Amino acid sequence: MTQLVYYSGHVQGVGFRATAAALARRYAVAGWVRNLPDRRVELLAEGEPGEVLAFLADVRTRMADHITNEDLFDRDPEGVVGFVIR
Repeated sequence: MTQLVYYSGHVQGVGFRATAAALARRYAVAGWVRNLPDRRVELLAEGEPGEVLAFLADVRTRMADHITNEDLFDRDPEGVVGFVIR
């Protein structure tokens, strides 16, 4: 399963990317997270469906005070290895 997520709200300058990368180490997921020029954060997560969904739920919970909107899209796998901040 591959999910591309766009987070809106006060999501830049609050440690969002570092938090997502730290949380990713707890799950069998690969992917990346980056800031966008329009002040959103973009995150790609790949792995088994249960792992991806649990990881995204953890990100949502940890960053709930900063997220006002979350847009999720199914994607074709990119075959990424590891989880990095871009």
